[in-house]
Amino acid sequence: MEFRNISILGSTGSIGTQTLDVVSQSKNIEIDFLTSNTNIELLEIQCSIYSPKGVVISDYSSFLEFKSKTNFKGIILYGDEGLEFVTSYKSTNLLVSSLVGFAGVIPTLNALNNKIDVALANKETLVAAGELITTLAKENQTNIFPIDSEHSAIQQCLIGENIDEVEKIILTASGGPFLNTTLSEFDAITIEDALNHPNWSMGSKITIDSATLMNKGLEVIEAYWLFGLSENQIDVIIHPQSIIHSMVQFNDSSVKAQLGLPDMKVPIAYALNFPNHKSYNFERMNLVEIGNLSFFKPDYNKFPNLQLAFDAISQGGTSCCILNAVNEVTVQSFLNGSISFKSISEINSKMLSEIKSYNNPSIHDIIEADKNARIITNEYIKSNYGIL
Repeated sequence: MEFRNISILGSTGSIGTQTLDVVSQSKNIEIDFLTSNTNIELLEIQCSIYSPKGVVISDYSSFLEFKSKTNFKGIILYGDEGLEFVTSYKSTNLLVSSLVGFAGVIPTLNALNNKIDVALANKETLVAAGELITTLAKENQTNIFPIDSEHSAIQQCLIGENIDEVEKIILTASGGPFLNTTLSEFDAITIEDALNHPNWSMGSKITIDSATLMNKGLEVIEAYWLFGLSENQIDVIIHPQSIIHSMVQFNDSSVKAQLGLPDMKVPIAYALNFPNHKSYNFERMNLVEIGNLSFFKPDYNKFPNLQLAFDAISQGGTSCCILNAVNEVTVQSFLNGSISFKSISEINSKMLSEIKSYNNPSIHDIIEADKNARIITNEYIKSNYGIL
C-alpha cells in the first residue's frame, strides 16, 4: 500500500474540509501541513483531530491570535514564507491545492519545482499560468491530479487510452440555478438567488461562477492545458442532473463517460489515491431511482462567460490570466452589492477586449498581468458603478 504524506492548502475551505473527510477514512495518508486564512477556530479543531506537523496562517492578525491561544504544539508559520516552506517540505509527496483564485499559482509552481505531486482544486492556477505549470510538471516528472469532478472524469476515461485517438472531450455543466431563467429576468437576480446552487455545495466564489457558467469556462481552459487538446476538441453540454461528470469521444465514434453522484469527495479520493479506486463508504448511485438523464446545448446569449473562455484561449498570451483576474474582481463586486449579476459578464467581456495581452509570458509577466487587470477593472467599476 503506497503511503501518502500530504499538505492541504486551504484546509478550512469547502474542498479542504472534504479532503480531510476522505483522509479520515484512509489508512495510508498522513498530514504534514494544513493552511488557512482567517478561520482559526476550525483550524484548531482540525489540528486536534488530524495532528499535522504544522500549520500556516495567511492573515497576520489571525496568525497572532492563533499562536497566542492555541493548544497545538506543532510548527506555526505565517504568510507566503510559510507557504514556501510547506511546498518544499521534504516528506510531502502530494500537495492538495484548494486555495481560492490566483493565490494558488505560486504555491503550485513551488511544489512542482520541488518535485511534489499536486492534487489541484484551484482551477485558476491552470487558467492563469497553464503553459508554465504543465511545462514544469513535465520537466520535473511530477503529476497534476485534477480534483474538479469534470477533469477527474476525463482523466479516468483516458486511463489506458491513446490521447492521439481522442476526437474530443465533452465537459458537462449543471446549468446552475438559472438554467430555466429567461434573460429578461436576469436583472432581478439577487446574491441569494445566485448562491443557491441546485446540486453542489461549494464556496461563494465558485458558486457564482457556476451561476454565470464562468466556472465551466475556466474548466474549458483548464482542460485545454491538462490534456493537451485544441479548443476545437473541447465541447460543453448542459446536464442538469450532474450524474455524468464528463465524457471522451474517440476517433471511431465510441464514447466513454464517468458517472457518479454529485459528491466532491469522490474525485478528491481518486486524486489522493491515483490511479487506484480505494474503498470508501460514500453514498452509492442508483440509476433506477435517478430515472432519466437530460442534455441541452448551452445558451451563449444567457451565459456569455462561457464563450469568453474560448475567446481567451484563441487570443493566447496572458488573455486567460486577464479573464481570470477580471472575473475575480467582478464576482467579488457582485457579492459586495456593487454591480448586478448581469454586469459580471458584461464587464468581463469589455475588459478582455480592452486590456492588452502579452505573448510567451514569464511568471513575472503573469503576475503583472493579473495585477494590472485587477487595477483596471476596479477603476472601471468605481467610475461606472460607484464606490466599491
